[in-house]
Amino acid sequence: MDLFGALIPLLLMFAIFYFLLIRPQQKRQKKVQEMHASLQKGDKIITIGGLHGTIDAIDDNRVVVNVDGAQKLTFDRQAIREVINPD
Repeated sequence: MDLFGALIPLLLMFAIFYFLLIRPQQKRQKKVQEMHASLQKGDKIITIGGLHGTIDAIDDNRVVVNVDGAQKLTFDRQAIREVINPD
């Protein structure tokens, strides 16, 4: 009975750790992967460095971003932080 009593706090701590840290991180990662998979030409985006622009071209690993209509910069697809929805 002592072994069972010692395992309960350990299991409870693992469950709390899972629901407060691991599961939310997995949900965020899945959401980011879905966003990267759904990128399209013409989407307004923000990179992880804070650069705002519009996707001009896209392939499997790289995205060409049009900035201010004059500059075109190439980024890895993973460098896209978010897609801005024009409302």
